[in-house]
This record gives sequence, C-alpha cells and structure tokens, in this order.
Amino acid sequence: MKELGNIRPFEEKLWLSSPTMHGDELRYVTEAYETNWLSTVGENIDALERGVAEYVGCRHAVALSCGTASLHLAVKLAGERLYGMARPNEGTLRGHKVFCSDMTFDATVNPVAYEDGEAVFIDTERNTWNMDPAALERAFALYPEVRLIVAAHLYGTPARIAEIRRIADSHGALIVEDAAESLGAMYDGRQTGTFGDYNAISFNGNKIITGSSGGMFLTDSRADADKVRKWSTQSREAAPWYQHEEIGYNYRMSNVIAGLVRGQLPHLPEHIAQKKAIYERYREGLADLPIEMNPFDGERSEPNYWLSCLLIREEAMSPMVRGERDFLYQSVPGRSCPQEILDMLAAIRAEGRPVWKPMHMQPIYRMNAFVTVEGNGRGQSNAYIAGTEEQDVGSDIFRRGLCLPSDNKMTPEQQSRVIEVIHRSFA
Repeated sequence: MKELGNIRPFEEKLWLSSPTMHGDELRYVTEAYETNWLSTVGENIDALERGVAEYVGCRHAVALSCGTASLHLAVKLAGERLYGMARPNEGTLRGHKVFCSDMTFDATVNPVAYEDGEAVFIDTERNTWNMDPAALERAFALYPEVRLIVAAHLYGTPARIAEIRRIADSHGALIVEDAAESLGAMYDGRQTGTFGDYNAISFNGNKIITGSSGGMFLTDSRADADKVRKWSTQSREAAPWYQHEEIGYNYRMSNVIAGLVRGQLPHLPEHIAQKKAIYERYREGLADLPIEMNPFDGERSEPNYWLSCLLIREEAMSPMVRGERDFLYQSVPGRSCPQEILDMLAAIRAEGRPVWKPMHMQPIYRMNAFVTVEGNGRGQSNAYIAGTEEQDVGSDIFRRGLCLPSDNKMTPEQQSRVIEVIHRSFA
C-alpha cells in the first residue's frame, strides 16, 4: 500500500458506525430494572411500538428481537397469505420462487430459505445501488408465476420502491420491504417501511438508532400485527395453560432493549442530520479524485445517510483480485482499489468495509437464478441468468466500492484525516 507520510493514527479507533447514547436510554433501562419488568412485556415496549408507528406513519408496530426476526415473520405471513398454512415441518413458501434484492446483507434473503422458498436474485441499478425495476420486470417475464418480492434499501438509500410497487401490483405480487438500514429515509415524501405489504426495520448495534439488538415489524393491518405478536411469543393460544396449535418463535423484544431504543428514537432526526453532514464532507473533500459517492435519486428520495460509500472509477482501479476469504492487490501510482484504501484506513485505526457482496456470488446461493438487465449499446436491454460473460451491476459495485467511516460522533478533523488518507491512496 502507499506510504501514509505524517498522517498519525487515531488514539481511539474510529468506527464505521457505532452506537451514540444520549442519557434517556439509561433512564428507561433503569426504570425497567427498578420496576422488575425485564422480560418481553412492559411500558418501554408499549411506548416504543406507539412511537415508531407514529414516526413512520403506519398503524401498528410489533417490537421483535432483531430485524431478521421481523423479516422472517413478514415472509412467513406473505407465504401464508399466498399459499395457505404450511404443513408440519414445511415452510409457507415450499416449492415457490421469490424475487429478492441481490446486493444486500444475507439477512434480507435468508428468511425465504427459512420458509423453504427459492430466492431468485434481481440485479442492482447503478443510480441507487438497489433492486433494478427493469430487471424485476424482466424477471416476471421469465418467471410469471412468482408472487412475492423482497426488496431492501441499501445503506439508508431508498430503492425506487414506488416503481417496484407498481410492477408488483401489475403482476399480483406482494412486497416484503426490508427497511432495516433505512429508518427515517423518505421516498416521494413518505417513510420507507410503509410501501410493502409487510415491512421490517432493525435496531442492530451499528444502525442509525440502536438498542444493541432489536427490530420492528410494521403494518397497517391489526390482524397481521396480532398474528406476528402471537408467533413471536411461541404461538401461545388464549387458554389458561400453555396451549400451542401452530409453530411459534421466541422473537419478542425485551423491555430492557426497548428502553434503549425508546431513549434513542427522539434523536433520530439529529442522527440523520449528522450522517448527512458526513456524506457531504466526503463528497466535497473527495471531489477531485476519480471516485463517486453512493448515489440516490435526489428528486424523489431523501436517504438517512446511514453509511457513506465510494466507488472508484474504472480507469483509476489498480489490479485487485478476491478469493472466497482472501485478496491480493497491486499498489500502482495514481490508482487505487478498495482493499488498498481499507488497509490504509486500518493503519490509522479507522474502520471501513467492502460493500455487501451480492447474494448471487455467495457460495450458499451460487446455484440460485439471477436476473439482470444490461444495455448493449444500441438502446436495448438483455436479461440473462448468471453464468454468461457479461458483468452484472452488483458484482461491479462490489469490485470497485467500499464503505467509509460514517460514525456520527466523528469530528470534522477526524474526517479530514480520513479524506487525506484516501487522497494518499491515489498518489
């Protein structure tokens, strides 16, 4: 890697995105402790569910143990609505394909496998890094029987969810909206997490507000909220004893975790403003380099700017190859690559990360179908299944992109040091 010169390491590690506490979190957690409401019932849970539903603009919110639990029960609900109750030891999606975002964390798509479904991955569009509506439309031409879409909003940037909604409606399909990373982001003046038939958010330790863990199922349907609440508490029936007539899960949020998130929720607009300022400082400070920041539709969407990312232009990429668990790159004057930048950031004790490795490239999902649309230079498009010679958009972003330190406690001086390191990487 390039020399760092006189750039000194941080005394304390600069994190990608760490929790930011304000004080009220401890008050609500202490209240849970002092009143002995430490389990999966209590005022913190009730207040948090009311507060999130009001903020997002939905009628019902169900507090769960994590975002993945929320996604799982959302997918399970969708499968039950589409295909009926599952038989014992079978998922509700058994034998059915589901269109899924390709460039995302695997928690988005694993619930499809939990319910015995088969994910078909939809390629990414370059101008939001999210599911490409054109590829989705082509996927319905290839698989007209599909009736469920699982769509994520990457790094807090909204997908073109209204267009995805239009396509879903035209094909009689339901949407599970994964807003785990995008709480507080807006599309067409409306909060993400309200466009799907079933919606999920996350309060994981690195999210824009956090309880160290936790998630939320969002819906306008009282019946769906009640069903998720029942499933999340082991599907206990209304009987004087423990009566169980269907499979349940231990997915309910604890009153302690709810206290942490309850104390954070009022600070969400503040966190978004801080994250936006970080994004803008990167955009301005790196404007003279051959890079682009993670994009969004500025006319229709307002991200929550959870993570700031960059994409190195092709002509400025130095040679880099990745195996399944290792990598190799060549340091070339005037050029750089994601791993070189990440190594240089690590040398000053700053945390960055590669962007999400697309699902169709993951060993566990490599045999699943994958649909993309890529222009051929004549104003036309071609959809194909993975394995052809053309390069898809998601793998290209994975090859050239990385996530930058985006902690909202990062000072402008600290960020300037990060920006200087990135400049040195292209020296």
